[in-house]
Amino acid sequence: MPANQGPFPRTRFRRTRSDAALRNLTRETELSVHDLIWPVFVRDGTSERDAVASMPGVYRLSIDLLVKAAKEAQGLGIPAICIFPYTDPALKTALCEEAWNPDNLANRAIRAIKDAAPDIAVMTDIALDPYNAHGHDGIVRDGIIANDETVEALVKMAQAQARAGADILGPSDMMDGRIGALRDALEAEGYVNLTIMSYAAKYASAFYGPFRDAVGASGALKGDKKTYQIDPLNRQEALRCVERDLREGADMVMIKPGLPYLDICREVKERFGAPTYAYQVSGEYAMIKAAAANGWLDGEQVMLESLMGFRRAGCDGVLTYFAPRVARILNA
Repeated sequence: MPANQGPFPRTRFRRTRSDAALRNLTRETELSVHDLIWPVFVRDGTSERDAVASMPGVYRLSIDLLVKAAKEAQGLGIPAICIFPYTDPALKTALCEEAWNPDNLANRAIRAIKDAAPDIAVMTDIALDPYNAHGHDGIVRDGIIANDETVEALVKMAQAQARAGADILGPSDMMDGRIGALRDALEAEGYVNLTIMSYAAKYASAFYGPFRDAVGASGALKGDKKTYQIDPLNRQEALRCVERDLREGADMVMIKPGLPYLDICREVKERFGAPTYAYQVSGEYAMIKAAAANGWLDGEQVMLESLMGFRRAGCDGVLTYFAPRVARILNA
């Protein structure tokens, strides 16, 4: 259309794109280090650092090395890390008792990080798969996930994490009714101000494979998780799950995975207004890293652009394995 036609006849959008200063002045969305949560994997031992083969650049760290990493993240301005344990297979049982052991790997890591880096928030994962002989997020009875029995176990797990000093609890199990049960139990113990970030819209996705390798759950998993995670074709169901979790006492909500579900991110934020996060999951991370390693993409630029997409879709923040690298770029 010629410049002198249309409802705004003298508009030329390229004027405000002509140099960096003008682009900065007219930018609609910002990406900040304060938008990042860094997911990390912890293992037993001392000075142990295992590479996760399907996630280049990601490692399972023993607690001493994880504490060092947390202090570095705190120095970069990353506001929170999220701990996922790589549990000794000998500790995995059908009833998942290790999940609420006050001295399990995750709880020891929480205490160590809070002692050494008190200004970084520690988020935890609440689900039974790291401790489950069957690899599922819930207790299995006759081949079926026992929802209410699992919720009782999750409550004990959350209480142990709260006592260890966790700042944010992240129920990722997708059992029905678990947010209300967790909130009631926490408040009964005096943890009135402990934050819950619910994995409220967690889809039964194929993008989780590398993560399951990282926590040692893929080999144990029998069947799939489609009976308790959301069908990737469903939108309204996800919104109903988010609404339920907010009514039951969630403070923040998460959509998982991220990039394939940006429509859900946008609608959740616009409809409910609650703090909304996305998880840029292991498969998303691995795809970018693999394409960059093959020279097919500019990995650093695609990394940043993918995170900008979350922010533009309305997310208040993102869980991403890229967090330390992004923080260094943004702080430069």
